[in-house]
Amino acid sequence: MGISPLPIFTTEKCYTPYYSPFDPCPPIQLKCYSTPPSLYIEFQPPNLEQSSLSEALSTGTLWPAFDSNNGTN
Repeated sequence: MGISPLPIFTTEKCYTPYYSPFDPCPPIQLKCYSTPPSLYIEFQPPNLEQSSLSEALSTGTLWPAFDSNNGTN
């Protein structure tokens, strides 16, 4: 037995919803949603970079690593 590769980390999850053949609306083939990066970090690392106060208030988090819209995760 070989070692299975680690899953690729992504904050965007997608799934194919069930639709009935009798549904009057056209089906949505793929639905996607995003999960926060803090969900995958078990503990806060020491000396984590902090945003400025104004940036933290606009993004909703003090730490850029936990910002789901920063493009690094």
